[in-house]
Amino acid sequence: MQQTTSKPQRASATASTASMSRFLTALVGLVVVLVILYYGFIFLRDSNAPQVVNAIVATIWGVGGIAALFTAANLLVEALPMEWQRRIQPYIFVGPAVLMLAWFLAIPTLRTLYQSFFSSDSQTFVGLQNYVATFTDRQMQLSFRNNVIWLVLGTALSVGLGLLIAVLADRSKFETLAKALIFMPMAISFVGAGVIWRFIYAFAPADQPQIGLLNAFVVGFGGAPQSWISIQPWNNLLLIVVVVWLQTGFAMVILSAALKGVPEDILEAARVDGATEIQAFFRIILPYLAATIITVTTTIAIAMLKIFDVIMVMTGGQYSTEVVATQFYRQFFINRNFGYGAAIAIVLFIAVMPVIFYNLRQLRKQEGF
Repeated sequence: MQQTTSKPQRASATASTASMSRFLTALVGLVVVLVILYYGFIFLRDSNAPQVVNAIVATIWGVGGIAALFTAANLLVEALPMEWQRRIQPYIFVGPAVLMLAWFLAIPTLRTLYQSFFSSDSQTFVGLQNYVATFTDRQMQLSFRNNVIWLVLGTALSVGLGLLIAVLADRSKFETLAKALIFMPMAISFVGAGVIWRFIYAFAPADQPQIGLLNAFVVGFGGAPQSWISIQPWNNLLLIVVVVWLQTGFAMVILSAALKGVPEDILEAARVDGATEIQAFFRIILPYLAATIITVTTTIAIAMLKIFDVIMVMTGGQYSTEVVATQFYRQFFINRNFGYGAAIAIVLFIAVMPVIFYNLRQLRKQEGF
Protein backbone atom coordinates (compact mmCIF):
# COMPACT_ATOMS: atom_id res chain seq x y z
CA MET A 1 0.00 0.00 0.00
CA GLN A 2 2.80 2.41 0.98
CA GLN A 3 4.70 1.54 -2.20
CA THR A 4 1.58 2.26 -4.32
CA THR A 5 1.09 5.66 -2.65
CA SER A 6 4.71 6.72 -3.16
CA LYS A 7 4.59 6.23 -6.95
CA PRO A 8 2.01 9.04 -7.59
CA GLN A 9 3.96 11.29 -5.24
CA ARG A 10 7.20 10.65 -7.15
CA ALA A 11 5.36 11.19 -10.48
CA SER A 12 3.92 14.49 -9.18
CA ALA A 13 7.33 15.62 -7.94
CA THR A 14 8.91 14.71 -11.28
CA ALA A 15 6.22 16.62 -13.20
CA SER A 16 6.65 19.65 -10.93
CA THR A 17 10.42 19.55 -11.40
CA ALA A 18 10.03 19.28 -15.18
CA SER A 19 7.55 22.16 -15.20
CA MET A 20 9.90 24.32 -13.14
CA SER A 21 12.78 23.42 -15.42
CA ARG A 22 10.74 24.39 -18.50
CA PHE A 23 9.75 27.66 -16.86
CA LEU A 24 13.34 28.57 -15.96
CA THR A 25 14.57 27.62 -19.44
CA ALA A 26 11.88 29.77 -21.09
CA LEU A 27 12.65 32.64 -18.70
CA VAL A 28 16.34 32.49 -19.56
CA GLY A 29 15.47 32.36 -23.27
CA LEU A 30 13.25 35.45 -22.93
CA VAL A 31 15.98 37.36 -21.11
CA VAL A 32 18.51 36.39 -23.80
CA VAL A 33 16.14 37.59 -26.56
CA LEU A 34 15.60 40.91 -24.77
CA VAL A 35 19.34 41.39 -24.33
CA ILE A 36 19.97 40.64 -28.03
CA LEU A 37 17.21 43.10 -29.04
CA TYR A 38 18.71 45.77 -26.78
CA TYR A 39 22.22 45.41 -28.16
CA GLY A 40 20.82 45.26 -31.69
CA PHE A 41 19.14 48.60 -31.06
CA ILE A 42 22.40 50.06 -29.70
CA PHE A 43 24.27 48.78 -32.77
CA LEU A 44 21.76 50.30 -35.20
CA ARG A 45 21.73 53.60 -33.31
CA ASP A 46 25.52 54.03 -33.17
CA SER A 47 26.61 52.07 -36.23
CA ASN A 48 28.89 53.61 -38.86
CA ALA A 49 28.58 50.56 -41.11
CA PRO A 50 27.45 50.89 -44.76
CA GLN A 51 23.74 51.44 -45.26
CA VAL A 52 23.32 48.03 -46.88
CA VAL A 53 24.69 46.34 -43.76
CA ASN A 54 22.47 48.45 -41.52
CA ALA A 55 19.44 47.59 -43.65
CA ILE A 56 20.15 43.85 -43.44
CA VAL A 57 20.76 44.00 -39.68
CA ALA A 58 17.62 46.10 -39.16
CA THR A 59 15.51 43.60 -41.13
CA ILE A 60 16.88 40.62 -39.20
CA TRP A 61 16.65 42.49 -35.92
CA GLY A 62 13.10 43.69 -36.52
CA VAL A 63 11.43 40.66 -38.08
CA GLY A 64 13.49 37.95 -36.42
CA GLY A 65 13.54 39.77 -33.09
CA ILE A 66 9.75 40.10 -32.91
CA ALA A 67 9.31 36.44 -33.87
CA ALA A 68 11.84 35.37 -31.24
CA LEU A 69 10.19 37.58 -28.63
CA PHE A 70 6.75 36.07 -29.30
CA THR A 71 8.16 32.53 -29.25
CA ALA A 72 10.09 32.98 -26.00
CA ALA A 73 7.19 34.70 -24.26
CA ASN A 74 4.75 32.01 -25.42
CA LEU A 75 7.05 29.22 -24.17
CA LEU A 76 7.26 30.99 -20.82
CA VAL A 77 3.49 31.14 -20.51
CA GLU A 78 3.04 27.51 -21.60
CA ALA A 79 5.25 26.46 -18.71
CA LEU A 80 2.69 27.88 -16.27
CA PRO A 81 -0.39 26.01 -14.95
CA MET A 82 -3.34 25.92 -17.34
CA GLU A 83 -5.35 28.45 -15.33
CA TRP A 84 -2.58 31.05 -15.58
CA GLN A 85 -2.04 30.25 -19.26
CA ARG A 86 -5.64 31.23 -20.06
CA ARG A 87 -5.25 34.49 -18.14
CA ILE A 88 -1.87 35.63 -19.47
CA GLN A 89 -1.63 34.25 -23.01
CA PRO A 90 -3.92 36.87 -24.67
CA TYR A 91 -1.71 39.66 -23.27
CA ILE A 92 1.39 37.98 -24.71
CA PHE A 93 0.02 38.34 -28.23
CA VAL A 94 -1.43 41.83 -27.73
CA GLY A 95 1.29 43.14 -25.43
CA PRO A 96 4.08 43.84 -27.98
CA ALA A 97 1.69 45.72 -30.25
CA VAL A 98 0.43 47.80 -27.32
CA LEU A 99 4.00 48.54 -26.23
CA MET A 100 4.97 49.61 -29.75
CA LEU A 101 1.93 51.90 -29.97
CA ALA A 102 2.80 53.37 -26.59
CA TRP A 103 6.45 53.85 -27.57
CA PHE A 104 5.80 55.42 -30.96
CA LEU A 105 2.48 57.22 -30.28
CA ALA A 106 1.58 57.71 -26.62
CA ILE A 107 5.01 58.66 -25.27
CA PRO A 108 5.81 61.17 -28.09
CA THR A 109 2.36 62.73 -27.61
CA LEU A 110 2.96 63.19 -23.89
CA ARG A 111 6.44 64.60 -24.52
CA THR A 112 5.02 67.03 -27.09
CA LEU A 113 2.32 68.11 -24.63
CA TYR A 114 4.98 68.68 -21.96
CA GLN A 115 7.17 70.64 -24.38
CA SER A 116 4.27 72.88 -25.40
CA PHE A 117 4.35 74.55 -21.96
CA PHE A 118 7.94 75.74 -22.40
CA SER A 119 9.70 78.48 -24.33
CA SER A 120 11.27 78.18 -27.77
CA ASP A 121 14.46 76.66 -26.32
CA SER A 122 12.48 74.25 -24.05
CA GLN A 123 14.16 75.71 -20.96
CA THR A 124 11.66 78.22 -19.48
CA PHE A 125 8.15 77.28 -18.35
CA VAL A 126 5.63 79.65 -19.97
CA GLY A 127 2.34 77.95 -19.12
CA LEU A 128 -0.43 78.49 -21.67
CA GLN A 129 1.38 81.30 -23.46
CA ASN A 130 2.07 79.18 -26.55
CA TYR A 131 -1.59 78.16 -26.79
CA VAL A 132 -2.72 81.78 -26.49
CA ALA A 133 -0.34 82.66 -29.32
CA THR A 134 -1.70 79.77 -31.37
CA PHE A 135 -5.22 81.21 -31.36
CA THR A 136 -4.28 84.91 -31.60
CA ASP A 137 -1.49 84.88 -34.18
CA ARG A 138 -2.67 86.19 -37.56
CA GLN A 139 -0.92 83.45 -39.55
CA MET A 140 -2.48 80.77 -37.38
CA GLN A 141 -5.94 82.28 -37.83
CA LEU A 142 -5.37 82.14 -41.58
CA SER A 143 -4.26 78.51 -41.21
CA PHE A 144 -7.42 77.64 -39.25
CA ARG A 145 -9.56 79.26 -41.95
CA ASN A 146 -7.81 77.29 -44.68
CA ASN A 147 -8.13 74.05 -42.71
CA VAL A 148 -11.90 74.61 -42.42
CA ILE A 149 -12.09 75.17 -46.19
CA TRP A 150 -10.13 71.96 -46.79
CA LEU A 151 -12.28 70.05 -44.31
CA VAL A 152 -15.63 71.16 -45.72
CA LEU A 153 -15.00 71.36 -49.45
CA GLY A 154 -12.37 68.64 -49.74
CA THR A 155 -14.40 66.09 -47.81
CA ALA A 156 -17.73 66.96 -49.44
CA LEU A 157 -16.35 66.88 -52.99
CA SER A 158 -14.42 63.62 -52.46
CA VAL A 159 -17.36 61.76 -50.93
CA GLY A 160 -19.95 63.30 -53.27
CA LEU A 161 -18.01 62.50 -56.43
CA GLY A 162 -17.11 59.05 -55.12
CA LEU A 163 -20.77 58.26 -54.47
CA LEU A 164 -21.88 59.64 -57.84
CA ILE A 165 -19.27 57.66 -59.75
CA ALA A 166 -20.04 54.49 -57.78
CA VAL A 167 -23.75 54.74 -58.66
CA LEU A 168 -23.15 55.57 -62.33
CA ALA A 169 -20.42 52.96 -62.81
CA ASP A 170 -22.65 50.31 -61.26
CA ARG A 171 -25.07 50.81 -64.17
CA SER A 172 -22.41 50.81 -66.90
CA LYS A 173 -21.11 47.83 -68.85
CA PHE A 174 -17.64 49.41 -68.60
CA GLU A 175 -17.79 49.36 -64.80
CA THR A 176 -14.44 47.66 -64.23
CA LEU A 177 -12.53 49.94 -66.61
CA ALA A 178 -14.17 53.09 -65.26
CA LYS A 179 -13.44 52.18 -61.64
CA ALA A 180 -9.84 51.27 -62.47
CA LEU A 181 -9.26 54.67 -64.12
CA ILE A 182 -10.84 56.59 -61.23
CA PHE A 183 -8.98 54.55 -58.61
CA MET A 184 -5.61 54.85 -60.36
CA PRO A 185 -4.57 58.14 -58.67
CA MET A 186 -4.71 56.33 -55.31
CA ALA A 187 -1.48 54.60 -56.35
CA ILE A 188 0.27 58.00 -56.35
CA SER A 189 1.59 59.53 -53.15
CA PHE A 190 0.48 62.99 -52.05
CA VAL A 191 3.95 64.31 -52.88
CA GLY A 192 3.84 62.74 -56.34
CA ALA A 193 0.39 64.20 -56.95
CA GLY A 194 1.66 67.61 -55.89
CA VAL A 195 4.49 67.42 -58.41
CA ILE A 196 2.12 66.33 -61.22
CA TRP A 197 -0.39 69.12 -60.55
CA ARG A 198 2.35 71.68 -60.13
CA PHE A 199 3.18 71.07 -63.79
CA ILE A 200 -0.52 71.34 -64.68
CA TYR A 201 -0.76 74.74 -62.96
CA ALA A 202 2.69 75.92 -64.14
CA PHE A 203 2.89 79.52 -65.34
CA ALA A 204 5.11 81.24 -67.89
CA PRO A 205 4.89 84.78 -69.33
CA ALA A 206 2.67 85.18 -72.39
CA ASP A 207 5.66 85.51 -74.75
CA GLN A 208 7.10 82.14 -73.66
CA PRO A 209 5.95 78.53 -74.30
CA GLN A 210 3.45 77.32 -71.72
CA ILE A 211 4.56 74.05 -70.11
CA GLY A 212 1.53 74.09 -67.78
CA LEU A 213 -1.35 72.08 -69.18
CA LEU A 214 -4.02 74.45 -67.88
CA ASN A 215 -2.31 77.58 -69.23
CA ALA A 216 -1.65 75.83 -72.56
CA PHE A 217 -5.42 75.36 -72.94
CA VAL A 218 -6.11 78.95 -71.90
CA VAL A 219 -3.58 80.37 -74.35
CA GLY A 220 -4.77 77.99 -77.06
CA PHE A 221 -8.27 79.47 -76.79
CA GLY A 222 -6.92 83.01 -76.93
CA GLY A 223 -6.73 83.79 -73.20
CA ALA A 224 -3.89 85.13 -71.08
CA PRO A 225 -1.85 82.74 -68.92
CA GLN A 226 -2.45 82.92 -65.16
CA SER A 227 -0.29 82.15 -62.15
CA TRP A 228 -2.99 79.87 -60.78
CA ILE A 229 -1.50 78.90 -57.43
CA SER A 230 -0.87 82.53 -56.44
CA ILE A 231 -4.40 83.82 -57.14
CA GLN A 232 -6.02 84.33 -53.74
CA PRO A 233 -8.30 82.89 -52.42
CA TRP A 234 -8.97 80.63 -55.40
CA ASN A 235 -5.54 79.00 -55.08
CA ASN A 236 -6.79 77.06 -52.04
CA LEU A 237 -9.62 75.63 -54.13
CA LEU A 238 -7.17 74.64 -56.85
CA LEU A 239 -5.06 72.82 -54.27
CA ILE A 240 -8.15 71.06 -52.93
CA VAL A 241 -8.78 69.75 -56.45
CA VAL A 242 -5.51 67.78 -56.19
CA VAL A 243 -6.59 65.89 -53.06
CA VAL A 244 -10.12 65.38 -54.40
CA TRP A 245 -8.50 63.78 -57.46
CA LEU A 246 -6.68 61.42 -55.09
CA GLN A 247 -9.43 60.65 -52.58
CA THR A 248 -12.39 60.23 -54.96
CA GLY A 249 -11.11 56.80 -55.99
CA PHE A 250 -10.93 55.68 -52.36
CA ALA A 251 -14.48 56.85 -51.66
CA MET A 252 -15.74 55.28 -54.89
CA VAL A 253 -14.32 51.82 -54.15
CA ILE A 254 -15.70 51.66 -50.59
CA LEU A 255 -19.12 53.02 -51.54
CA SER A 256 -19.31 50.79 -54.61
CA ALA A 257 -18.73 47.73 -52.44
CA ALA A 258 -21.50 48.86 -50.09
CA LEU A 259 -23.76 49.56 -53.06
CA LYS A 260 -23.52 45.91 -54.10
CA GLY A 261 -25.11 45.01 -50.77
CA VAL A 262 -28.35 46.91 -51.40
CA PRO A 263 -31.10 44.27 -51.85
CA GLU A 264 -32.10 44.14 -55.50
CA ASP A 265 -35.60 42.85 -54.73
CA ILE A 266 -36.40 46.00 -52.73
CA LEU A 267 -35.29 48.18 -55.63
CA GLU A 268 -37.37 46.13 -58.07
CA ALA A 269 -40.41 46.39 -55.80
CA ALA A 270 -39.96 50.18 -55.61
CA ARG A 271 -39.76 50.42 -59.40
CA VAL A 272 -42.90 48.29 -59.77
CA ASP A 273 -44.70 50.62 -57.36
CA GLY A 274 -43.82 53.55 -59.62
CA ALA A 275 -40.79 55.00 -57.86
CA THR A 276 -38.37 56.89 -60.09
CA GLU A 277 -34.64 56.20 -60.02
CA ILE A 278 -34.06 59.40 -58.06
CA GLN A 279 -36.70 58.46 -55.50
CA ALA A 280 -35.22 54.95 -55.19
CA PHE A 281 -31.77 56.46 -54.67
CA PHE A 282 -32.77 58.87 -51.90
CA ARG A 283 -35.28 56.62 -50.13
CA ILE A 284 -33.68 53.17 -50.46
CA ILE A 285 -30.06 53.27 -51.59
CA LEU A 286 -28.93 56.27 -49.52
CA PRO A 287 -30.29 54.92 -46.18
CA TYR A 288 -28.55 51.59 -46.83
CA LEU A 289 -25.27 53.40 -47.52
CA ALA A 290 -25.55 55.83 -44.59
CA ALA A 291 -23.15 53.99 -42.25
CA THR A 292 -20.56 53.49 -45.01
CA ILE A 293 -20.85 57.13 -46.08
CA ILE A 294 -20.21 58.26 -42.50
CA THR A 295 -17.13 56.03 -42.24
CA VAL A 296 -15.71 57.23 -45.57
CA THR A 297 -16.48 60.86 -44.69
CA THR A 298 -14.74 60.74 -41.32
CA THR A 299 -11.71 58.96 -42.81
CA ILE A 300 -11.30 61.59 -45.53
CA ALA A 301 -11.99 64.38 -43.01
CA ILE A 302 -9.03 63.21 -40.93
CA ALA A 303 -6.81 63.34 -44.01
CA MET A 304 -8.04 66.87 -44.78
CA LEU A 305 -7.35 68.07 -41.24
CA LYS A 306 -3.78 66.75 -41.44
CA ILE A 307 -3.11 67.92 -45.01
CA PHE A 308 0.54 68.86 -45.49
CA ASP A 309 2.32 67.23 -48.44
CA VAL A 310 0.42 68.80 -51.33
CA ILE A 311 0.72 72.31 -49.93
CA MET A 312 4.44 72.03 -49.17
CA VAL A 313 5.20 70.69 -52.65
CA MET A 314 3.05 73.13 -54.59
CA THR A 315 3.24 76.43 -52.67
CA GLY A 316 5.37 75.88 -49.57
CA GLY A 317 2.59 77.65 -47.65
CA GLN A 318 2.99 80.86 -49.65
CA TYR A 319 0.15 82.96 -51.14
CA SER A 320 -2.05 82.49 -48.05
CA THR A 321 -2.22 78.70 -48.41
CA GLU A 322 -0.84 77.89 -44.95
CA VAL A 323 -2.62 75.21 -42.90
CA VAL A 324 -2.05 74.05 -39.34
CA ALA A 325 0.35 71.24 -40.33
CA THR A 326 2.56 73.53 -42.43
CA GLN A 327 2.62 76.09 -39.62
CA PHE A 328 3.79 73.37 -37.24
CA TYR A 329 6.56 72.36 -39.63
CA ARG A 330 7.65 75.97 -40.13
CA GLN A 331 7.72 76.83 -36.43
CA PHE A 332 9.26 73.60 -35.15
CA PHE A 333 11.80 72.66 -37.82
CA ILE A 334 12.61 75.97 -39.55
CA ASN A 335 12.19 78.64 -36.86
CA ARG A 336 13.29 76.18 -34.13
CA ASN A 337 10.54 77.51 -31.88
CA PHE A 338 10.00 74.19 -30.15
CA GLY A 339 7.44 75.28 -27.55
CA TYR A 340 5.18 77.06 -30.04
CA GLY A 341 5.55 74.27 -32.60
CA ALA A 342 4.62 71.66 -29.98
CA ALA A 343 1.52 73.68 -29.04
CA ILE A 344 0.42 73.79 -32.70
CA ALA A 345 0.91 70.01 -32.92
CA ILE A 346 -1.25 69.46 -29.84
CA VAL A 347 -3.99 71.72 -31.25
CA LEU A 348 -3.97 69.68 -34.47
CA PHE A 349 -4.07 66.46 -32.43
CA ILE A 350 -7.08 67.71 -30.44
CA ALA A 351 -8.84 68.73 -33.67
CA VAL A 352 -8.40 65.26 -35.16
CA MET A 353 -9.31 63.21 -32.08
CA PRO A 354 -13.12 63.83 -32.07
CA VAL A 355 -13.37 62.67 -35.68
CA ILE A 356 -11.34 59.53 -34.86
CA PHE A 357 -13.46 58.74 -31.79
CA TYR A 358 -16.65 59.21 -33.80
CA ASN A 359 -15.31 56.92 -36.51
CA LEU A 360 -14.41 54.24 -33.97
CA ARG A 361 -17.84 54.50 -32.34
CA GLN A 362 -19.53 54.00 -35.70
CA LEU A 363 -17.35 50.95 -36.39
CA ARG A 364 -18.24 49.54 -33.00
CA LYS A 365 -21.94 49.95 -33.75
CA GLN A 366 -21.41 48.05 -37.00
CA GLU A 367 -19.44 45.39 -35.04
CA GLY A 368 -16.39 46.25 -37.14
CA PHE A 369 -14.14 45.29 -34.22
